Amino acid sequence: MNPQKRKAVSPVIATVILVAVAITVAVGVSYWMSGISSQYTQFEKIEIQTGYASSITGGLGWNVTMEIKNSGSAEASLTHVFINDIPVSVSTLPAMANNTLASNIDTVGTLTAGESATVVVYIGNALTTTGLENLSAGTTVNIKLHSAGGMDYIKLIRLP
Repeated sequence: MNPQKRKAVSPVIATVILVAVAITVAVGVSYWMSGISSQYTQFEKIEIQTGYASSITGGLGWNVTMEIKNSGSAEASLTHVFINDIPVSVSTLPAMANNTLASNIDTVGTLTAGESATVVVYIGNALTTTGLENLSAGTTVNIKLHSAGGMDYIKLIRLP
């Protein structure tokens, strides 16, 4: 074979091909990295938008109602409710007993991003062994919602 009859790719065309391949690989890596980073940057954020307490007729106690919203990008599950750092262990409403703490936290379940819910906490007015014996009208209580992700969301509410 005659060496003068072989043809090679010109340097300009070779450079264009190399640049096109490099850009294609860079775009592919960029999409791949953005997919990975979105998995690790999701977060939960519960906002307590409103919170108020109302007296129950007959002097049995108070209902504390809170409107909450998950304004984060990940799902959030509320697992516990605390009143002045004392856990609310009874999770059935209506309790309506003078010495009972109750909440509907079990029915709230998991909040997806952007979802809202209502949390109701019942506080009996004759609590004797919980550490909340001195609650009365005009007292401010610290309501803390605890999530499965380990976050605490706090609201101070004055009992009427």
